[in-house]
Amino acid sequence: MLIRVLPEILINQIAAGEVVERPASVLKELVENALDSGARAIEVDLEQGGVTLVRVSDDGEGMSADQLPLALTRHATSKISDLDDLESVGTLGFRGEALPSIGSVARLSIVSRTVNCEHGWKIVVQGGRVGEVEPASAQVGTRVEVRDLFHLVPARRKFLKTERTEYNRCEEYLKALALARPMVAIRLTHNGRPCWQAMPAEDSAESVRRLGAVIGTALAEQCMHLQHGVGGLSLHGWVAPATAARSQADLQFFFVNGRYVKDRLVSHAVRKAFADVLYHGRHPVYVLHLTLDPARVDVNVHPAKHEVRFRDGRSVHDFLYRSLYEALADQRPGDSNTAPAAVAEPVRGPWNYGPQRGLGLGQIREQMQGYSRLYGLSEASASDTAQGSDQPESAMPSWAPSAMASKGLSQPAAARDAGEAESSEVPPLGYALAQLAGVFVLAQNAHGLVIVDMHAAHERITYERLKAAVGSEQQRVQQLLVPRIIAVSAREAELAEAESAAFAELGFELERAGPESVAMRAVPEALIDVDIEALLRDLLADLKERGSLSRAEERRNELLSTAACHGSVRANRRLTIPEMNALLRDMEQTERSGQCNHGRPTWTQMSLRELDALFMRGR
Repeated sequence: MLIRVLPEILINQIAAGEVVERPASVLKELVENALDSGARAIEVDLEQGGVTLVRVSDDGEGMSADQLPLALTRHATSKISDLDDLESVGTLGFRGEALPSIGSVARLSIVSRTVNCEHGWKIVVQGGRVGEVEPASAQVGTRVEVRDLFHLVPARRKFLKTERTEYNRCEEYLKALALARPMVAIRLTHNGRPCWQAMPAEDSAESVRRLGAVIGTALAEQCMHLQHGVGGLSLHGWVAPATAARSQADLQFFFVNGRYVKDRLVSHAVRKAFADVLYHGRHPVYVLHLTLDPARVDVNVHPAKHEVRFRDGRSVHDFLYRSLYEALADQRPGDSNTAPAAVAEPVRGPWNYGPQRGLGLGQIREQMQGYSRLYGLSEASASDTAQGSDQPESAMPSWAPSAMASKGLSQPAAARDAGEAESSEVPPLGYALAQLAGVFVLAQNAHGLVIVDMHAAHERITYERLKAAVGSEQQRVQQLLVPRIIAVSAREAELAEAESAAFAELGFELERAGPESVAMRAVPEALIDVDIEALLRDLLADLKERGSLSRAEERRNELLSTAACHGSVRANRRLTIPEMNALLRDMEQTERSGQCNHGRPTWTQMSLRELDALFMRGR
C-alpha cells in the first residue's frame, strides 16, 4: 500500500470533522473570532436553523486585504507565535483551522474593513477553493457568511437534526455567550425575523436583567450573587436557591477566563457543595465565572475547545467547593436574596384596608394577644410570646429545639434579653400563631403568613449542630445506664466492628456483642430520646450501601443526616407557642435552613397581597 500526500481540500475536510459538527459549531467559531477582534456588538442571522445560512457581523478591528487570504490558510493565526503563547492562551480561538475547515464544507465569504481603510475587502471560498480579494462596500468590522453547510459532504448533512433543533442549539450558545461577555451587545434573527437580543450590561441591575433574559426574570431575581477570591483564583457569578433546582442540567453555565466549558471536575465540585441542600435527582442552576492565570489552565485539550485541564485540579476543585459551600451556608431567612419579592411594593393587609408596607412589632403583639384565648394563655404570656421569649427550659420536653440546645450543642437563638426583644424589627420568620395538622407551624411576620414544616426545619437544625459538634469540644455523649443489645445481620455486625472508631467520632460507642448482635453503650446527647435500635439499623444500612465511613466527609455527613432525621420533631407532636417560636429563632440562625437534609423546602412565605388575592379583597 502506497503512502501519499492528501490533497489540501481533503485535509481541510478531515479537519472540519473535528471542529464543524453542526451550524452551532460554525456559529461558535465565527463569534469567537469576532470577540477576539474586539467586537462590542455582534449580529447573527440564521436561515433554516443555520443550515442554509449563518451570518455573523461585528464591529471589531477588521482585516486588511493582505490578511484575508491568510485567514483562510490552515494553521495561520495572529493569536500565538511560540510555545509560551500556547501555554498561556488568553484568546478564545488560536488553532487557525476554523475558517479553512468551514470553507471546505460550505460556501464561505468574508467582507472586512479596518478603521484606516476607506472601503472594505471581500474574499470568497467556493468548492473549497479560495478566490481573489476584491474591493467591497463595508462598515468597520467583519461580516462572515456561511451558506449551504455540508453541501460538499452530503453524508454529513444527513446527520443534522430538524430546523428547530439546530436553531435551538445556536440560541443556547448565544445565550451562554451573553453571560460570558456582558458588555457585548448580541442580536439574533432567524429566517428574517428578530428572535432574541441582549443589550450591554453597564451595572449590576442591568447584569441581573441580562441574566433574566437567559434563565428567566423570576429565577434571576432569586439568584444569589457570589464573589470570592484567594490564591490567584477568583470566582464570581450567580447561584439560584436549591428550591429552584431543575430536573435537567440545562441552566448550568461555567466559564473559565471567559471561555464556556463543561468540565467534570467543576461539575463534581458543584454537586458536592449542593449535596446538603439538593433534592435527589435535581440539578442546581448557576452562572459562574472562574478567573485564573492562563498558564494554570490548558485549553488545548479538545478540538472544539469544550473542555479544559487545570494544572492543579485539586486546588481548583477545593476552591470551587469551599466558595459555593460557604455561600450556601450563609443564606438564612431574612437575607436580601431570600426575602419575598412581593414586599417591595405597598400591600393591603387583611387587618387594615389602607396601604402599608408591612406590620410592625406592636401590631403583631396586639394580634398575638387576641390569639392567646385560643391557646388558654394569659395576656402576659401572650405578650411574652410576641416578644419571642421562651418558657423555662425545664418545662420543655427534651426533643424541643431549645431543650436540645441546652444540652451543650449550641445556645438557643430564642434566648434573648428583654432589650433585644423590644426591637422595632420583626424577626424574618415572625412569631408563631398555631400548629396545623401536627405538621406545620403557622407564623406571622411583617410580610404576611409564614408556613414551616416543623420536622424538615428541625431536621436541618439538628443536622447542622451534629456536624458542628463532630470532633469538637461541643460534642456531648450520653452513656447508657444499661447497654442496648441490638440484633443485626452478620454483615452489619462486621461493619459496626470495623467502623467503631469512626462511629465514636460521631458520638456513638459501639462494640460487637456476638456474631449477629451489637452493643450500643453511648449516643450523642442530642439523640438520647430517639429510638436507638431503629437509628442504628438505618445507620448500618446506609453504611453498607455507601462504603467505609472514614473514606470521605460526605459519607460521614450522610450518616449524620440519617441520625438527624431520627432526632427531629415528628409529625403530630404537639408544640406550645413558645416552642414554635424557639424553632423559628433557631431556623433564623442555622445555616442552609431553607432546605432539610434531603433538599425539601422547610418554609414558605405568603405575602398579604397573595392572601388578599385568594379572597378577592380590594376588588
